[in-house]
Order: sequence, then structure tokens, then C-alpha cells
Amino acid sequence: MTNNAQAGSASKLKQGITGPMLYLFILGDVLGAGIYALVGEVSGEVGGAIWVPLAAALLLALLTASSYAELVTKYPKAGGAAVFAERAFKRPALSFMVGFCMLAAGVTSAAGLSLAFTGDYLNAFLDVPPVPAAIVFLLLVALLNARGISESVRTNVVMTVIELSGLVLVIVLVAVMVGRGDGYTEQITEFPAGSNPATAVLAASLLAYYSFVGFEVSANVAEEVRDVSRVYPRALFGAMLTAGVVYLLIGIAAASALPTEELANSSGPLLAVVSATGFGLPDWIFSLIALVAVANGALLTMIMSSRLTYGMEEQGLLPAVFGKVLPNRKTPWVAIMVTTAVAMVLTMTGGLASLAETVVLLLLLVFLSTNISVIVLRKDSVDHPHFRTPLVLPYLAIASCVLLLTQQSGAVWLRAGILLAIGGVLYLVRRAVKGKVG
Repeated sequence: MTNNAQAGSASKLKQGITGPMLYLFILGDVLGAGIYALVGEVSGEVGGAIWVPLAAALLLALLTASSYAELVTKYPKAGGAAVFAERAFKRPALSFMVGFCMLAAGVTSAAGLSLAFTGDYLNAFLDVPPVPAAIVFLLLVALLNARGISESVRTNVVMTVIELSGLVLVIVLVAVMVGRGDGYTEQITEFPAGSNPATAVLAASLLAYYSFVGFEVSANVAEEVRDVSRVYPRALFGAMLTAGVVYLLIGIAAASALPTEELANSSGPLLAVVSATGFGLPDWIFSLIALVAVANGALLTMIMSSRLTYGMEEQGLLPAVFGKVLPNRKTPWVAIMVTTAVAMVLTMTGGLASLAETVVLLLLLVFLSTNISVIVLRKDSVDHPHFRTPLVLPYLAIASCVLLLTQQSGAVWLRAGILLAIGGVLYLVRRAVKGKVG
């Protein structure tokens, strides 16, 4: 008997995700578009010491990941943070808002990634208007999502191998460059002149943190993982540590290949790094790799958003129509259709940078709820084995979320506040329709 079966009643969803597939699922979502774009932004804050905020962001992300490892293996149901909040706080309104935060972050991230896909990288091959192209791109992602979780995750495996190969290529080319005596290796411990290293690292860690978010997406496919209690922690921590090592090496490589001023001012920093090595690699090759990375992130984000919507319906937080699944494919087709439509609308409301900043803030609120939930639910026993995190870690994770939230700008808070207000209205409407009081 699998741990999924031990955890409760049989799921309507197909258990089609194995351990290696889950590892690559998480790795593919963490190794997304962020590192291809944010290396230059991080360098602008810390100069050549890019690896320092990357290491700090990894440690902060692992704190919250440990809370997910406990709760996902304890309650392996689609819905993720919303399920955890419902069990911990027993307040449907709070559970709804936590789920809505995650859902808003997911569709906002997918909208931003679709715009990234149809920007400069796609222009290397096709000159098309960005917003219409983004809408077509999201439609194609939705069709793959609806086809099946196994097909979607297998596609992710191929995409993850490609994007990881691109990052490894950067590391190898720079290593050869440095080995022949070229480069700027002295920069990797240098901060900008006149800057406060601690303040610079804190500001850069917020940017770097965006590169590590994505692991939370896996909580929403827990119901489709075979032997989740054994498989999930290994896949989660293995994928995050793999991504962390790759990111640290990328940070060191980028600072070693280019003067930090050039790196900070580049809109395609890794492409600039490859060009600086002098090996003559055609630009279109790296543009193609970047497109794969962005497409992979969008696919995994839309998988999360649709499964979260389905899970919220299972908890009674959304209308029953969102629980409908295709009879043969066993995928939540209504949830996929609605989340894709919302993402399409969001592509018309802002640029990639503003959408990405909003995603981070919304996810920090979700992480805060999840870390508190671990503490509240520690005494809740279940009839199957599960991962247990040391109790000090969720407290440290809560402190890390609060610290990062204080670094967000007023404009980002305003944008997120508007989205949360929409969620509040949706909850009140749902309660009124069901005739609930109090």
C-alpha cells in the first residue's frame, strides 16, 4: 500500500509522478527564467560578490522548504498552502485568502513568463507583437497541461535537461577562459565602492530569492506523486541543493568573465558572459536555451495554478465546477481553462519586472502562512509516516519572510493589495451564494 493510500481516500487524480520525475519537476521550476535575467541585477547591488546573496537566498528558501516537506508528506492533497491553512487555522476565509495568494502568484508569474518568452529571445527567431504571441503561447501551454500530468512532467524533463545544459555550458566556458589566464577572478569578493556589504547583500538577496521560488509549486501535485512520504523530501531538497550549486557557480562564473559594470548593465547577462569567453558560440543557441527555460517555468506554473484551483474546490473553497476532470485524461480541465484565461488577461496589465515583484510578495505571504501552519499542526497526528522538520526551522523561516517583506516597495504592496482585495470580494460572493453566515 502506498503512503498516498494511507493518507486518506482514493484520489480522482492519477498518481503518475515518480521520484526522478518529481526531482526534475522541482529542479525545472527553480532553474527557471530568473537566473538568466537576474545575474546582472544582483551584480548591480553587490558588484562581483554575486555568490554571497545567492547563498543567502538558498539558505532562506531551504528554511521554508523544510516546512513544505513536513506538511506535504503529512497531508498529500492537491491544494498545497490552502490545505495547510485550513487544517491549521480552521477559518475558511483565511484558507481561501492563502490559496488565492498562491493562485494569484501563479497566474501572475505565468503572465510574466509568457511576456518574457515573447520578448527579445523570441525576436531572435520571429518578429511578432508580444501580447498576442504571449496569449498564443499560454494557449499551447494549456493544451499540454490538459493532455495529462505524465505528458506535462515528461516534457518538463526534456526542458529541464536543456536549460541545465545551458547553465553548465556557461560554467564550463568560463572555467576554460579562466584556466587560460583571462577574466576578472579578483572581482568575486569585491563589493561596489562605498557600499555597505550587509545592506547590499540584503537588497540583492531579495532579487536572488526570486530565483529559488518555484519549489512550492510541487506541493500542488502531491496527490499525483507515487509514495509521496518517501519520495517528496528527497526530491525537494535534492533539487534545491542542485539548483543552489549551479547558481553559485553561475554567480562566480559571471563575475569572473565580465567587468561588473558591463554585467550589471546587460539585459541578457548570461549571453554577454558566453560572448566574453571568446569561443564564438552563435547568439541564437543561447536565445533558444533561454526560451526553453522560460517555457518550462510557464508550464510548471500553470500546472500548479490549475491543481491549486482544483484543490481549493476539493476543500469547498471554490464552486464545484472547478473539480471537473476530463474522463480519460484525469486532468482538471475547468481549472486549467479559467487559470489560463486569467493569465492571458494579466499579460495586458504590466511588464515582466512589475509582475515578478508582485509574485515575490504574494509568495512570501503564502510562505509565512505555511511556516506558521507547521508549528500549529505539530501535535496533529496522522496514520502514515511523514517527514518532520526540526521545530526551530519554521521559526527561523517566519523571521526570514518578515525580513524580506520589509524590503518590498510601496508600489509593490499596493499592486498586491489590489489583487488580495479582489480575492476578498470573491470569497464574500461565494459565501453569499452558499448562504453562509459568520
